[in-house]
Amino acid sequence: MPKKILGLLMLAVMIALVIIGAVKNNMADSKALDNMALGSDVDFLPTAEGLAKGEKAPDFQLTTLNGEEVALSDYQGQKVLLNFWATWCPPCRAEMPHMQTYFEEQAEDENVVILAVNLTTKDKGLGKIEEFVEEFALEFPIPMDVEGDVGSTYQAVSIPTSYMIDTKGRIQNKVVGPMDESMMEQLVEEME
Repeated sequence: MPKKILGLLMLAVMIALVIIGAVKNNMADSKALDNMALGSDVDFLPTAEGLAKGEKAPDFQLTTLNGEEVALSDYQGQKVLLNFWATWCPPCRAEMPHMQTYFEEQAEDENVVILAVNLTTKDKGLGKIEEFVEEFALEFPIPMDVEGDVGSTYQAVSIPTSYMIDTKGRIQNKVVGPMDESMMEQLVEEME
């Protein structure tokens, strides 16, 4: 009898440890960006045609995850946060909740549209992308860069990579690495 009680007690302790570990991991995921260096405004490569600060952002047309056709030029007159990401990227995972919060709380008031371009050629399939979007309850457009051309044009070598595009369609900033809401706010404030 004492062996049974000891065994059950050990089992209960092991289950408790698993539960505590799962809760800690969940809490860590929600605060991941707090422990990660934020992205930084970077210089553009000299060979990048059309990507220098102040130049017109290269137009593109892609189909969103929802099957809607979008072109960058559709958003002339609005500020655009153009983000390149993939599901397997830890900084992208850390950044997305901040992007969704910014979208919900400030984007409309600030005349900002978020286009989160999935680098589909570098990702793990449509199912994983859909799971990711559902997990983070993303409501902004998710254009799919199926051929990889747009990511290549915008030099999205490291991800996440984001561009801040002003109301006239000109590039104002390029950020490599994750952003939080306050960084998004600051970059949007600096644009026309």
